[in-house]
Order: sequence, then C-alpha cells, then structure tokens
Amino acid sequence: MSVPAGPIDPAEIARVINQVPDSDLEALMASDQRENVLNEIFGRMAEHFRPDQAGSLDAVVHFKVLDRPGGGYDHRELVVEGGRLTVVEPPQREPTVTIKVKPVDFLKLVTGNASGPVLFMRGRLKIDGDLVLASRLTSFFTIPSS
Repeated sequence: MSVPAGPIDPAEIARVINQVPDSDLEALMASDQRENVLNEIFGRMAEHFRPDQAGSLDAVVHFKVLDRPGGGYDHRELVVEGGRLTVVEPPQREPTVTIKVKPVDFLKLVTGNASGPVLFMRGRLKIDGDLVLASRLTSFFTIPSS
C-alpha cells in the first residue's frame, strides 16, 4: 500500500483504512512511508480542530505512536491554547495527558474507525495523565467517517 501524492480527501482515507486489512496497515506503518503518513495526519489536525468544542481549554497532549521501525516510538505534541491547536515536533512542554497507541490503532482512531474508549478498555490505548481530557479529545476534531 502506498500513500498517494497530492491532496488527500479525509473521508476517502477513512474509507480505505476501514477496508484495508490490518496486516497491510501494519506493513505500511513499518515501511519508509510511516513518517509521511504521520506527517500528513498531524499536519492536518489544525484544519480539523473545532475550537468551539475545546472552549477555553489550555492543554498539552502528547501522542506516542509505538513500534517505530528500528525501535522506539514517534512522538508529537498537540498544544491547545487560546482556541487554537498547534502541533509541535519534537515535543517541548510537559503534557497534560499522554496517549500511547500502536500504529494501526492510531490510524483507525484518527479516521473514526475505532473508538478511543473501546481501545482503552481493551488495553490497546494507554493513557497517562488527565483521563477526562483524553476522553474528550475526539470531540475537538471533525473526524471523517468511512
């Protein structure tokens, strides 16, 4: 599976993620395309941010996408402040909450093909810090549906 160049329709990506077997998604996220995929997703988060849902929240969210090829994880920081969202790499602030998730579950979560609470209850998503904030995160974004 390759990542197409040019504009990408979020709803189409959500549909593809829903239909592609997990083994293919795992192969994608273990390939040299992983960084491109993560950059595309995190790079679009500000576009899909819903400041009306975040209100006056000031928070720092760290995402750790686990199982990076060669070891470790990819680490991104979302700063919600003053009704705006900024993505920072590498992270610079102490997090309000840290979310640790495997790559396929991350893809499914951000495309609306998996529920954060369900992933958490199944032990597939780990949360350190503010659980209430973590439970509200998806409401801060317009998430495409498949």
